[in-house]
Amino acid sequence: MKIFLSSHGHLASGLKSSLEILYGNCDHITVFDAYVDENSVQEQIELFFETVEEDQQILLISDLYGSSVNQAMSMYLDRPSTTLVAGANLAFLIGLMGRDSITREELKDLIEQSREMLCIVNLEEEEPSSQEDFF
Repeated sequence: MKIFLSSHGHLASGLKSSLEILYGNCDHITVFDAYVDENSVQEQIELFFETVEEDQQILLISDLYGSSVNQAMSMYLDRPSTTLVAGANLAFLIGLMGRDSITREELKDLIEQSREMLCIVNLEEEEPSSQEDFF
């Protein structure tokens, strides 16, 4: 599985930096920080797809559903074995680590788990039950 992660500003490279601190080398993840220079999302996705092998599963991940970055990435959904996920967060990306592939059902479960990691933390409440299972 190859991953293309893009965001407005430096969020994408920051998320990859965090993953590399936790997991080491993440060569299977290509990042593009949009709107920080003259390069476009479309140009970078085209370069990314030049590195993709015919039988590889592709996961495109954007920071925000419906945004310009997400819309640009959606133009590539007609490519074989390509899926687009919006709303990148570190919990979601951690769940992808160590996987060679992921089914649609597993992807839905991982998205739900990563949503649960976004919560208000109160001292008197227990941590979400899925947190132990997640890590």
